[in-house]
Amino acid sequence: MKAISSLRFKIRYAFLSTFMVVSPIFRAQHLNTQQNWAVNKHEISLGLGATGFLGDLGGADQAVSDYSLKDIDFNSSQFGGSFSYRYRFHRYFATSTMIHAGMLQGSDVFTSEPVRNMRNLNFRSFFTMISQRFEVVLLANERAGRNRRSGRYIDHNEQFYVVGGIGGMYFNPKTRYQGSWVTLHDKHTEGQGLPGGPAPYKRITATVPLGVGFRMGIGQLWRIGLEVTYVKTFSDYIDDVSGEYYDPVMIGAAYGPDAAYLSNPSETPEAFNPGSQRGGKHKDAFFYANIMLIRNITYKSRSNRF
Repeated sequence: MKAISSLRFKIRYAFLSTFMVVSPIFRAQHLNTQQNWAVNKHEISLGLGATGFLGDLGGADQAVSDYSLKDIDFNSSQFGGSFSYRYRFHRYFATSTMIHAGMLQGSDVFTSEPVRNMRNLNFRSFFTMISQRFEVVLLANERAGRNRRSGRYIDHNEQFYVVGGIGGMYFNPKTRYQGSWVTLHDKHTEGQGLPGGPAPYKRITATVPLGVGFRMGIGQLWRIGLEVTYVKTFSDYIDDVSGEYYDPVMIGAAYGPDAAYLSNPSETPEAFNPGSQRGGKHKDAFFYANIMLIRNITYKSRSNRF
C-alpha cells in the first residue's frame, strides 16, 4: 500500500510539475496563434536606401575579383528606392512583388590598384528592376491580445527573414565626357558589331536577388524594417566593360572619334593594346540596403482585425 501511495504521489507531482511548466507556454500561445499572422496577410511597403555596384569598374584596392561583397567600393554608393506588395500565405512563408529603381555607379578613380586606376574608365546607370520574391520567416515574435494580469493591450510584430527570387532589370550605362553624360551602348567601345568583335549587348537582363531582413512593429498597422539584398545579374555590360580592347582606329572609322576615345580613355593608352584585357569574365552584380516602411492593408483598423 505504501508503494502504491508513493507511486500516486510521484504521478501527481509529475503532473503538477508538467502543468506548471506547460501552462505559461499555453498562455503565451494564446497571444501567438494563427490569427496573428493571418491578420497581416496583405502588406505594402516603401523602401529607401543605398546601392553599391560590384563589377569591373571601381572596386576595392585589388585586381578585378569575382564581384563579391569583398570588392565593395563605398565611394561609388548611390541611392535607390522600392515599392512592394507582400502576401503572407503561411505562418513561415510569404511572397512579394517588388519594383526597385535607382542608380549604379563605378569609377577607376576610386581604386588605388595600379592597373584598374590607369584604365581610367567610369560609368553610371539608372536601373529599374521588377522581381518576384519568396520569403522564409526564420524567427518571429508576433503576439496580439490583452495581458491577463495588467489588462494592457499587446501587439508585437518582429520578424527576421531571408528572401530569394527572380526578376528582370533594365540598365543604360553612361560615362562623363566633355561635361555631359554620354550613352555608352551606342559607342560600341569593345568593337561590338565589328569583325572579330562581340555582338551588341542588350540593356535588359535577368536577376536573382538574395537577401536578409528584419522588421518590427511601430503601431497598430505600421512596421519599420531593414533589408540588405545581393542581386546577381546575367549581364557583364552593366558598366559597359566586359572583354578585351578593340582597335580604336577601326572603332573610330565605324562609330566616330568620340567612340574611339571612350574605348580607351587612359592617360597612357599605349599600355592597353588591342586584344589586352579590358574587363573580367564574371557577370556583374550589385547590392542594396533599404530602410522599409510597411503598412498592413489586410484590415483598416485594429477593431476589424480582432
